[in-house]
Amino acid sequence: MKRDLNWWDLAWFGIGAVIGAGIFVLTGQEAKNAVGPAVVLSYVVSGVSAMLSVFCYTEFAVEIPVAGGSFAYLRVELGDFMAFVAAGNILLEYCISGAAVARAWTSYFATLLNRHPNDFRIHAASLSADYSRLDPIAVVVIALVCAFAVLSTKGSSRFNYVLSIVHVAVILFIIVAGLTKADAANMRDFMPYGPRGVFAASAVLFFAYVGFDAVSTMAEETRNPARDIPIGLVGAMTLTTALYCVLAVTLCLMQPYGSIDPDAPFSVAFADRGMDWAKYIVAFGALKGMTTVLLVSAVGQARYLTHIARTHMMPPWLAKVHPRTGTPVNATVVMLVATAIVAFFTDLNILSNLLSISTLFIFMLVAVALLVRRYYVSGETTAADRNKLAACIAAILATSVATATYWGLNRGGWVPYAVTVPAWLAATACLWAFVPQARAPKLWGVPLVPWLPSASIAINIFLLGSIDSKSFMRFGIWTAALLVYYLFVGLHASYDTAKALAAEASAGEVEDGDAKPTATPM
Repeated sequence: MKRDLNWWDLAWFGIGAVIGAGIFVLTGQEAKNAVGPAVVLSYVVSGVSAMLSVFCYTEFAVEIPVAGGSFAYLRVELGDFMAFVAAGNILLEYCISGAAVARAWTSYFATLLNRHPNDFRIHAASLSADYSRLDPIAVVVIALVCAFAVLSTKGSSRFNYVLSIVHVAVILFIIVAGLTKADAANMRDFMPYGPRGVFAASAVLFFAYVGFDAVSTMAEETRNPARDIPIGLVGAMTLTTALYCVLAVTLCLMQPYGSIDPDAPFSVAFADRGMDWAKYIVAFGALKGMTTVLLVSAVGQARYLTHIARTHMMPPWLAKVHPRTGTPVNATVVMLVATAIVAFFTDLNILSNLLSISTLFIFMLVAVALLVRRYYVSGETTAADRNKLAACIAAILATSVATATYWGLNRGGWVPYAVTVPAWLAATACLWAFVPQARAPKLWGVPLVPWLPSASIAINIFLLGSIDSKSFMRFGIWTAALLVYYLFVGLHASYDTAKALAAEASAGEVEDGDAKPTATPM
């Protein structure tokens, strides 16, 4: 693909990918129903988790600058099987996030026209309540974004950062205008649902940070990945987290949390405070932000699918790059058709919970892969060091799962945490003290290894413990379907491709006279 992008493009792609439906829709939903004014703490927790994952992604994107993102990273470090399981969840993540944003786009478009958020949806009474609000506008918006995404990556970048700059200006307007109507009394009951509400909301609000991983898929199109990717990704996430926290505080200062509207919280807050005209600016800004999220998502998800298809785990037809535009047209169209189908039927609440599971699971795997990359090199790491590494990673995972499970069971008491948390610290300390690092990054690396990736594993798994059981059931069904596909299709296709490539390499050696002669029986 064409190397057209620099750190400025990546930073605005990151901002455009992240700031969208999450802050404008889920903030009100979670503040009202799950956490109260402490929603700002939920954004901090989600932001810390996302930032830890950003560091892990950044090292991989610099060291392995290809279009496959986390699929490519996991395939290199953990093998084809784990990479494919993650790949299926990555594709699900992109479909769900695009569908959720497209449906939120319809809601804010209705608000802009002084209509109820559901007014432009078709109610199909014969379907289940969670799938009965059909959304044709979401389908049209996705189709238009698809058309733009296949034309040009650089053109998409320019369009994205123009819209993103406008979007940030609208956010600054919301903050300044909203704080003029602030009432500190609204923050007195700061944490009405307790610490459990903070983490339950964090697991859902993680949706608001989804998208930065799409930037790592553009490494193949970046001029100087070693410089541009760290600056672009870390800068975008830092600015995003700060804006989210200030926006959340502004909303809760404007209205008591019980009066916040879950569908269009900022628009309704301005209307209730006597600034009815401001809701049009808010709705316009929200639409701008959601449009850029859809655009960057379209660009990122196509590149994931392209790289997976290059391995033949998916049909190779999807890996074709158009000779004129330099973009993966087939992959873009297929992914956005799937996204449009999901957006047409499925309610936002279902989408946001299922999205958080897939994303947290993938981010946890990337952190594990980073530890493997730093501490294990085939043929160089001794068997003893390999075994110690495996034991330490297993202990980190086990203690993190134990902590999250006890939290999810909601039994009360602190004694189990007094066991599991020090055990996690001990496992990480053992990895740091007793296992030598086998590989140092050549260009840019994650600081504080193994502590930072270990913390990423722990917090991602802990947030998984706050998600409802129905979402885990849907996640399990999807993962089981992926395993069936892999066993009957993907495994054989990727094996045949690897065998063919090995045969070609062997033939090349024979032609060059480099192959070792084979002994012939006398």
